[in-house]
Amino acid sequence: MQALTFSVKGETYAVPIRSIKEILEFGSLTTVPMMPRFVRGVMNLRGSVIPVIDLAARFQQGQIEPTLKTCVVIFEVAADDGMHTLGVMVDWVSEVLEIAEGQIDPPPSFGTRIAPEFIRGMGRMESRIVILLDLDRVLSVEQMEHLAAA
Repeated sequence: MQALTFSVKGETYAVPIRSIKEILEFGSLTTVPMMPRFVRGVMNLRGSVIPVIDLAARFQQGQIEPTLKTCVVIFEVAADDGMHTLGVMVDWVSEVLEIAEGQIDPPPSFGTRIAPEFIRGMGRMESRIVILLDLDRVLSVEQMEHLAAA
């Protein structure tokens, strides 16, 4: 599996590149009142309004302070009512790695800085480990809509 790695609050995460539409430099966002804290705002992407999720806030680790390296990774995610396009704000994008299925261990039951249900597995690379995110759970449109309504 090819995976894009990126950093959020000093931790390295990876997601399959097949779910990524594009990577953009962080730009201006329009805030939307009454949204959960992890929805930083919306952006205009070639005429479409795209919500942007702050991954640090989604993981309950504060918010990302934008720098010149901050990026928005654009994902297409499935929901009950069809496909949705979402932006995810990360501190910086690192690289694309090839991670073989044999290099992926199950998620740990403790010791991570994010909720275990957000972790698909742990990718063992040469001298490091990357956390493989379960995008269906991290970017669950239904769960985010429920939180927005609360």
